[in-house]
Amino acid sequence: MERITFEEALKKLESIVSKLEEGSVTLEESVNLYEEGLKLSKYCSEILDSAELRIEKVNQQTSQ
Repeated sequence: MERITFEEALKKLESIVSKLEEGSVTLEESVNLYEEGLKLSKYCSEILDSAELRIEKVNQQTSQ
C-alpha cells in the first residue's frame, strides 16, 4: 500500500463503505472494493496501534 496519511486512508475507507452501501456496483467491483477496504482498515489499525504505543511511552516517561 502506498504511504498515505491516516486521514487519507480513513477518507478512502469511508468512500468505499458508501459505495458498497449504495449497492450500485457490480459484484466484481464489490469484491475489489471489499478487498481494498480490508487493506485500508488494517493500515488504519496499525497506525492507531503505533500512536497508542507512542502515547503510552510518553505517559510513562512523564510519570517517572
